[in-house]
Amino acid sequence: MNYKVKEFEVRAGCRDNFNAFMVNRAKFTAPNDIPYCPTTLTQIPERIIMYDEAKRSTDYEAVVGFYQDDYKFDGKRSGIWNNSKESIKILSKFAGVITPDFSTNPDFPYPLKIYNTYRMRAFGFWLVRNGLKVVNNVRPGSEDTWEYCFDGIPKKSIVAISTVGCILRNEDRNRFKLGLDEMVDVLMPHTILVYGNAPDDLCYKHKCAGIEIISYESQISQAMRGRKSNE
Repeated sequence: MNYKVKEFEVRAGCRDNFNAFMVNRAKFTAPNDIPYCPTTLTQIPERIIMYDEAKRSTDYEAVVGFYQDDYKFDGKRSGIWNNSKESIKILSKFAGVITPDFSTNPDFPYPLKIYNTYRMRAFGFWLVRNGLKVVNNVRPGSEDTWEYCFDGIPKKSIVAISTVGCILRNEDRNRFKLGLDEMVDVLMPHTILVYGNAPDDLCYKHKCAGIEIISYESQISQAMRGRKSNE
């Protein structure tokens, strides 16, 4: 994959409305202009907690992810994109960060899906520049996303995905399976962190191919299990 380093001039009197500071001197993919985000997390996480939990947690050995409704981490004022300096104060306390899971739903307009993919890598690259341990979230959607959704991610590294809310319906499950297979073909990861269930019909063949697949119980499953134990 071809990359080109870009520098962004900061002009006096202008507001940085698209967070150019995050990607200044980053490598960008051609032709999709997705910034390259190195994988700097090398140790397998013991736990993955969500950002809303991280804001009040002292479990600093955990890795922070964003597999939840966007409004919980991408608000207009308090979200990680618009209030990035505050978010990095929170994230820097933890053992690592999975890059944000900005939504790329199948029914979203194409420009929004590619923009949210751009933001995943841009935010991750900025965290790396600030010394945080980072692993890339991958969100393959329908086939039209495959031309850019793997851009900016190192091959033969650790990657993270989530099955939460993605494999309940047959249509969604089939799309997820195809996207997962394509991700493995393109990125050739040696380890896949799965937030949520990792059922055999999706993952077994990749395990047999030598990929380490590690599943983490989701926040939703933990809450449901807690309710059942109290009944």
